[in-house]
Amino acid sequence: IDFTASNGDPRNSCSLHYINPYQPNEYLKALVAVGEICQDYDSDKKFSALGFGARIPPNYEVSHDFAINFSAEDDECEGIQGVVESYQSCLPKIQLYGPTNVAPIISKVAKVAANEEKTQEASQYYILLILTDGVVTDMADTREAIVRASYLPMSIIIVGVGNADFTDMQILDGDDGILRSPKGEPVMRDIVQFVPFRDFKNASPTALAKCVLAEVPKQVVEYYSSKALPPRGPKGSTPGSALNSPQ
Repeated sequence: IDFTASNGDPRNSCSLHYINPYQPNEYLKALVAVGEICQDYDSDKKFSALGFGARIPPNYEVSHDFAINFSAEDDECEGIQGVVESYQSCLPKIQLYGPTNVAPIISKVAKVAANEEKTQEASQYYILLILTDGVVTDMADTREAIVRASYLPMSIIIVGVGNADFTDMQILDGDDGILRSPKGEPVMRDIVQFVPFRDFKNASPTALAKCVLAEVPKQVVEYYSSKALPPRGPKGSTPGSALNSPQ
């Protein structure tokens, strides 16, 4: 979750992080709508919830990858409701700051995905959901981090919150051309899907789900196919049998 100052002071009703006791703010709307779509694919319904771009207690130093429940040992929340509660509890305790550095969060999740890769099993695939208001400060580092991550069992869904200029996000999505690192190295596979939440405010949950998950199945299959790892089927089935199924 993007906690940079460009989102506006949470005490101000114009802020995307507005602390409103009567209805969810823009971040909460996006978090719940997209989170509920993604949580169906997670077996234990526990989610690591991280924030970036804020000064955090106790020393109020800027962090670009902090647990929103402030537990360094266990950053997981119980279900999307647990993430919502941690977000609401965290917001009054932090100072929105900046810059909008996205690469540290991508690299943090990539480390976990790299450990999974070493198991040589098709068991866990990671989805990093980034909620942000738009302009990325560390664009070169972010492109580099995405190229590195494209070799790992992970995908990135970026949800644009608010009405900012999302040109940077469309570049990272790579649908208009292959995303490359600053040195010109292309991604091994397209792992980024950008969704402007404003386009789906009045749409059905099905339309949002379709857009959010549009590329993930292909990305999962591309990754495991490149590693020649068959999916783990139900007990008793032959390995690889699911590869040829029509789903």
